[in-house]
Amino acid sequence: MLDPESERGRVYRCLVGHPQARAAELAARAGLEEGAVLAVLRGLAEEGVVVAFDRSAADRSAVAGHSATADGHDSGRGRDVGRDHDHGWEALPPGRIVEAVLQSDALRQATARRAGAELERLYRFARRDAGTYGALEVVEDRAQVLAASRRLQLAARHQIRVIDVPPYSGSTAFYLDQEVLQRQRMAAGVAYRSIYHGCAFDDPVAGPNMARMIEAGEQARTLDDPPLKLALGDDDLAIVTLPADGRPGVVSLLIRPSALLRALAAVFETLWRLAVPATVDGVGLQIDDRDRRILTLMASGATDDAIARRLGLGRRTVVRRVSALLAQLGATTRFQAGVQAARRGWL
Repeated sequence: MLDPESERGRVYRCLVGHPQARAAELAARAGLEEGAVLAVLRGLAEEGVVVAFDRSAADRSAVAGHSATADGHDSGRGRDVGRDHDHGWEALPPGRIVEAVLQSDALRQATARRAGAELERLYRFARRDAGTYGALEVVEDRAQVLAASRRLQLAARHQIRVIDVPPYSGSTAFYLDQEVLQRQRMAAGVAYRSIYHGCAFDDPVAGPNMARMIEAGEQARTLDDPPLKLALGDDDLAIVTLPADGRPGVVSLLIRPSALLRALAAVFETLWRLAVPATVDGVGLQIDDRDRRILTLMASGATDDAIARRLGLGRRTVVRRVSALLAQLGATTRFQAGVQAARRGWL
């Protein structure tokens, strides 16, 4: 949301360290044109990330949001460029922004779960129609399901997207065969992106398989409770696997190009954004109080020097711990690290 490398992130970070600064001051600190800074500030104000203050008023009352002028008209967001030059700007607390991101993520995840429930109802309906329904085919034989999965991977030209959830009923031989196929396809340039259930690391068969595939180049993330088991080959074929009704085993839905396949692809991408990047070294890791304080300051946009001064640590120690925490969280920016740490319950 506020990538420190973006203009929005640079302006917000400057404002965190310099409260009630004017646009001109922020432009000088961020290395941007004042007009660009004003445009960023207005956008952030609309999103509830910053607020503007009338620095000419004795009480520095806020002019954004619900404040009004003496004639009753709104005095915040509708001001022209000239008036905005005179405003001081204040950043809302970074912790509140992170919490808003997490709440938005929870809403998207709930939407994805509802999509999974709709798919379940569609499956029940399709089974009453002799096993086929338009672009959808029901396959109940395990050998046929495995053959369809193999065809999906062999036919893919660009990427394969997978959501893997328990129960993990595959044998060791099955996972080893899958590893051979996946390595061949990745060597041919096919990207694999997989979302695993959070408990996958603890499974004696699926866990080691996942670790080996991550080391081989698979892009992997974990989510506490994904709503369905899914494989997508490019935009050509999807396989959804569900528990069989009233008996052991599973059934699979083979879905060919259709609105339903596009909806499943959208569900995957939503869950991918919600999921936490998986790293083998970071599995089960718990952090100490010092790292927790470092993460909190990182999320607020503090520099390494500022963190060192605040915590009474050497700069080299801070640089080393920041680098390790970013790697463990699979994050590329400090703000991302704060969001990922909050999702893991570290903050």
